[in-house]
Amino acid sequence: MDRKRDRWFHFLYAVIWPFFNLFRPVRAVGRENIPQGAAVLCPNHTTIGDPFYVVFAFGRHYPMRAMAKIQIMQVPVIGWILGKAGVFGVDRGHADMKAVKTALKFLKNGNKLLMFPEGTRVHEGEDVAAKTGAAMFATRTGVPLVPIYIQPKKRLFRRNLVVIGEPYYPTFQGRKPTAEELDEITEELMRRIHSLEVKG
Repeated sequence: MDRKRDRWFHFLYAVIWPFFNLFRPVRAVGRENIPQGAAVLCPNHTTIGDPFYVVFAFGRHYPMRAMAKIQIMQVPVIGWILGKAGVFGVDRGHADMKAVKTALKFLKNGNKLLMFPEGTRVHEGEDVAAKTGAAMFATRTGVPLVPIYIQPKKRLFRRNLVVIGEPYYPTFQGRKPTAEELDEITEELMRRIHSLEVKG
């Protein structure tokens, strides 16, 4: 794992957490499910602050790397700082092979990777098909998927729920999954994410 990126992660955590915890405190359920070592962390996505809810639900002892839309990483200073902490941009409009290689490298080096399977924020009533990226990363590297449910409606000055589900290894036939199997793995992942809603 990358100690320099971990130091930047801890620095940002220490700077942001006091303010976030004051206005948007997190109630974490299922922290006993946090795996040691590499994993693909897969939450639902409804608000721009969702990455912070996951980071603070896991706690400072679990540094993670994260995918972000490329536009965020292009913001001066902010993009540079996030990049130092292990956040990397992905161009959602194209097959971004650089982002794919970065994600695989982080996982193979033992890091936790935070990514939103839906690829974008999904508001109540919207029907957005999840992407197969998380399934592909997990099956290519042999790491578990961790379903995570984030309370959609966030509240000021009251605890906002994050439920961490049990990690699991997706199953498939052969040496690598087919496109159809990746779709099935992704559908199962989303079912597991939304099943956590009742456990909070």
